[in-house]
Amino acid sequence: MTATDAPMEAGKARAAAWFASLRDAICAAFESLEDRGPGTAPPGRFARRATRRQGEDGADAGGGEMSLMRGGRVFEKAGVNVSTVSGSLGARAAAAMRARGIPGIAEDPRFWAAGMSLVAHMQNPHAPAVHLNTRLFWTPAAWWFGGGSDLNPALPRDADTAHFHAVLAAACAPHGADLYPRFRAWAEEYFFIPHRGRARGVGGIFYDDLNRGDWEADFAFTRAVGEAFLPAVLPLAERRMAEPWGPAEREAQLVHRGLYAEYNLLYDRGTRFGLETGHDPEAVLMSLPPLARWP
Repeated sequence: MTATDAPMEAGKARAAAWFASLRDAICAAFESLEDRGPGTAPPGRFARRATRRQGEDGADAGGGEMSLMRGGRVFEKAGVNVSTVSGSLGARAAAAMRARGIPGIAEDPRFWAAGMSLVAHMQNPHAPAVHLNTRLFWTPAAWWFGGGSDLNPALPRDADTAHFHAVLAAACAPHGADLYPRFRAWAEEYFFIPHRGRARGVGGIFYDDLNRGDWEADFAFTRAVGEAFLPAVLPLAERRMAEPWGPAEREAQLVHRGLYAEYNLLYDRGTRFGLETGHDPEAVLMSLPPLARWP
């Protein structure tokens, strides 16, 4: 399906508005959890600031908003970004998309993209870190959705992993029986750290270049993935946020964060795309943990 087969201007506006509404819902839920968190320190709150993308000619080319919380009762660092950017793909980004089979990039490298991305690093080492991304990408020749969510515990618990995957499976099921097993397998491949020979967490789902020929159906699926995030994650944070921990658990958490940083800096497709296309580096690197350690 080509980019001109759907009323894309209206579709782009709908998608961008939904990404912002998902951001708002998640930020509100995280702040509510902070109010109920352990300890007597002031609950964490998100600070927001605008982000900008600089185009190849130095002109403004869109941007978004970064919401960042640091030092809360539950979250040591949580970032939730939304962005809407446009311009022309540089040589490296265009080559990467051509290699994935995206049509028309060589003839017309213009693009438009919007999305929401989130990473949460927890105070308590027993509470798993988590990532979420949902996005819509458009070129004059094609459009597609992408996204996914994965769990990154320093101290994995089978019950937590099972709950997370069960919620994602239930969210995928109405949109196609093949989606959850296919996108779970894709996540296992995508979030693998080759130089360590291991995954960065306990998986989730990942998908990209999703265009099944029905924009509304693919947008509905992407919404389902985003809406499944809080039911998948909040019960785990609530269950683990007050568990006792000491130096050994903190050490395990910091070392695991080192793995997370290595993956995001070396392999993550979104990090590379953001930096190569001139987006605000602070927003692109928001996913990095506040502290990490290497043995």
